[in-house]
Amino acid sequence: MQVRNDWTREEIQALYEQPFLDLVFEAQRAHREHFEANMIQVSTLLSIKTGKCPEDCKYCSQSVHYDSKLEAEKRIAVDKVISEAKEALESGSSRFCMGAAWRNPHERDMPYVLEMVREVKALGLETCMTLGMLNESQAGRLHEAGLDYYNHNLDTSREYYSHIISTRTFDDRLNTLDHVRNVGMKVCSGGIVGLGENRNDRIGLLQELATLPAHPESVPINMLVPIEGTPLVDVEKLDVTEWIRTIAVARIIMPLSYIRLSAGREALTDSDQALAFMAGANSLFSGEKLLTTPNAGEGKDKQLFNKLGLKAEKAKATAAELSVDAMAS
Repeated sequence: MQVRNDWTREEIQALYEQPFLDLVFEAQRAHREHFEANMIQVSTLLSIKTGKCPEDCKYCSQSVHYDSKLEAEKRIAVDKVISEAKEALESGSSRFCMGAAWRNPHERDMPYVLEMVREVKALGLETCMTLGMLNESQAGRLHEAGLDYYNHNLDTSREYYSHIISTRTFDDRLNTLDHVRNVGMKVCSGGIVGLGENRNDRIGLLQELATLPAHPESVPINMLVPIEGTPLVDVEKLDVTEWIRTIAVARIIMPLSYIRLSAGREALTDSDQALAFMAGANSLFSGEKLLTTPNAGEGKDKQLFNKLGLKAEKAKATAAELSVDAMAS
């Protein structure tokens, strides 16, 4: 399958509106062309600084603009982060993601996050961070410290974006992705469905992602988790099949990307998740919580993997382990 960066809305709409089973079949075929069929990449996400974010994202409990009853927390100590990363490694995660409720990291924060990246990377885990907007200097330093991925979601279509957030523009988000790419780091970028958008907006989001100069290596497709106190608490719930359609189209038009089940997964049945994997999802967050929202726990995931015959990708060996292996050979 040819990798393209020139997808039109009309082409994506035609894919999206296929009979559901035809779409899922095509997505699974694309998946097997580029990935091992029953292998899932497992990540763990930790909030390293929670709450009081100055942004006004209408879905987010961490925004200072809304009364979600979330208790704000200062940034946590590096040794606590390392302890959590070790637990993630032992539980089968291959990537450790760290998120801070910032509009952008201040220079005073950089030594803290750089130390964290180095320490987690030394464990043999892939590293990912989501810290808000970055300038190119910050992106470069994170890359030099060993950060593998930077997460910065587009959230929704360009047309619907202003209905969701006003404190940061759509182009601000694209600029951060450019900075990440320019320094040689991998991109993690996707969006959220179920924000009250229509199908054209979901198509628009996918087109934005699939026509970037390079596709994001990781594409999270979140389902809104309505949170009390936020403006979207009463939005009508999106049908699960529409979420799975979005996943399937993402797999077809970005065939080399990991497509991740993220927020909203805790509400899926095992059958729903099996269908999402059939539609090309091959990455997920494991653990009890995603920053501040509930998630399917590690124990449930192990049961699900056993039931479906799925395997988790292995983490890379640490530098120490590689050295031992080299001496043994």
